Amino acid sequence: MLQRKELKALEAWKDAPSHKALMLTGARQIGKTTLVREFAKRHYGSFAELNFLLDPAASSVFDGSLDADTLVANLTAYLRQPLKPKETLVLLDEIQECPRARTAIKFLVEDGRFDYIETGSLLGVRNREVPSYPVGFEEQRHMYPLDFEEFCLAAGVQPQTIDFLRSHYEDRTPVSESVHATMMQLFLAYVVIGGMPEVVQRYVDTSDVAQALKIQRDILDLYRQDIAKYAAERDKTKVRAIFDAIPSQLDDRNRRFVLADLAKSARQNRYESSFLWLTDAGVALPCYNVTSPVAPLAASEKRNLFKLFLNDVGLLCASSLENVQFDILQGNLDVNLGSIAENVIAQELVAHGFWLHYFNGKRTGEVDFVVQSGRTCLPIEVKSGADWQRHPAINNLLATEEWGLEEGVVLCKGNVEKDGKITYLPLYMVMFLEPEGLPASMPFKVDLSRL
Repeated sequence: MLQRKELKALEAWKDAPSHKALMLTGARQIGKTTLVREFAKRHYGSFAELNFLLDPAASSVFDGSLDADTLVANLTAYLRQPLKPKETLVLLDEIQECPRARTAIKFLVEDGRFDYIETGSLLGVRNREVPSYPVGFEEQRHMYPLDFEEFCLAAGVQPQTIDFLRSHYEDRTPVSESVHATMMQLFLAYVVIGGMPEVVQRYVDTSDVAQALKIQRDILDLYRQDIAKYAAERDKTKVRAIFDAIPSQLDDRNRRFVLADLAKSARQNRYESSFLWLTDAGVALPCYNVTSPVAPLAASEKRNLFKLFLNDVGLLCASSLENVQFDILQGNLDVNLGSIAENVIAQELVAHGFWLHYFNGKRTGEVDFVVQSGRTCLPIEVKSGADWQRHPAINNLLATEEWGLEEGVVLCKGNVEKDGKITYLPLYMVMFLEPEGLPASMPFKVDLSRL
C-alpha cells in the first residue's frame, strides 16, 4: 500500500467532534477509492461501498423518498449486509453518476448513524446537474497524484532520511554529495514516472520504465474518453485541442499558452469555458500572470495570460516527446526539457497548497513562479541546466525596493547554497516548500464596557 499524506486528513476529519460528509475529489486514477478503503480498514468496524459507475443499478437506492429511514433501509437491502451504527463508513464512489445521492447526503448526515465519504472525478462532479446541493453538510477535500515525498517513501527512502533532508533545507546547509547525487537520481525517476499510483506501484514492483509508460498512455487515453463523455457537445473539440496542445505549448520558449496556435480565429472568450473545464477536471494546472509580485497576488492576476501544465509530469513525458525518458534518467534536463522541469515544480507547488502565478515585466524579465505564503511572496526560478547561477530576472525583482521581496529561490541541479537574497536549492527540495498554514486559533474579543 502506497503511503499517502491525505490519510492524515481523513483521520482528522473522522476525529472532528461533529463532522459532515466528506467529498473527496480529484482527477481520474489518482487513488481516491484505494485510499478510502485503506482508511476504512484501519478505523472502522464495518465498511460499505457503492460504485455508481461500475454498478449503475446502485442508483436505485436513491430513486424514492430521500428521508433517512427509507435511505438506510434501501442501502442495507441493496448491500445485503448489516451496517453497525457509529462504526460504519459508507463510500459513495463515482458519485457524479448519481446526482440524487449527492442531494441525499443532507438527510444522511442529519440522521447520524453512519459516516459518509463521497468520491468522484471532478469531470463529473462539476458537470452533472444535482437537484439540491448538500450545503452545510459536506466538507470538500481535493486530492492530487503522489508528490515527490510520497514517491520517495514508495521507492524505499526511510522517513528519517526525509527528516534529515528537511533539516538541511531549514538550516540552508548543503547535504553530502553522495546523498545529493542519489536524491537527484530519484527526482529524475519521479520526473519520468510521475505520481499516478498505478504507475508508481508498477515501477516500484518491476523497476521497468517501459511498463510504467504503457500505463501512462492508457491513462491519457482514458482522459480523452472522459472529454468525449463529459464535455458539453459544443466544447468537445476545443477541450480536446487544448489538452493535446499542452505539451507543445509548454515546449515553446516562453511556455505561455497561445490560442492562435490552435486556430487563427481563436479568441479567449470562445475558449474560456474549455480551459476552465480542464482545470475543473483536475487535468490541467493553470499558472496566471501577475502584474505585481506582491501580496495579494490575486489582485494583479491577468487571466488572459497564463501557462498551462499537466496535472502529472509523468503523463507529460508520456505524451510529449518520443524516448525522452532515457535522456531524463541520464540527467539531461537541459535539451528542450525545461518545460518538463517547470511542470514537475508546478504540480508539487499545487499539491502543497500554493496557487500558481508567474511574473513577466519588460524591465525585469520573466520569473517562472511567484507564490504567496501568508503576506509574503516568493519568486522561484527553475533551472534545468548547468547555468543555474545566471538568473537576471529574479535579481531584478529582488533589487526593486518598492516590492520589498526578501528572498528568491533558484531550484537547480546544485546543492544548497545561500548567496545574499538568493537561495539555491536542489530540485528535489521543492518537496519542503509549503505555504504558511492557518493558525490553530485566532481569539479576538471586543471590549464593550464603554458602550
